[in-house]
Amino acid sequence: MTKYKKNQIVSGCVTGIEKYGVFVSLDEYYSGLIHISEISDNFVRNIEDYVKEGETIKAKVIDVDDEDCHVKLSIKNLDYSVNRKRKNKIKETELGFSTLEKKLDNWIEETYEKIPKN
Repeated sequence: MTKYKKNQIVSGCVTGIEKYGVFVSLDEYYSGLIHISEISDNFVRNIEDYVKEGETIKAKVIDVDDEDCHVKLSIKNLDYSVNRKRKNKIKETELGFSTLEKKLDNWIEETYEKIPKN
């Protein structure tokens, strides 16, 4: 019986990244490949902009070779990140740098006082 089926969403660990795709370990027997064409509908210049080695991701099964325990995977149109922390955009406040401007002279003076004098 086949362990993985077409269109199934699976989790795996990224074990390697090459120019042509991403290697993913699914379990102790099965491994998968996400070809660069299955990463995004847009042009992929650098695969590491999408995934990192050691990262756990979700992927969609597009083909299974049970004889060799290989699975073809895709992350196109999929929220594939499992444990990746996304960077939040910094929101600018109305105060801008005015808070820094007000405290800068104090910080410089405090730091200057801490410097040992000979």
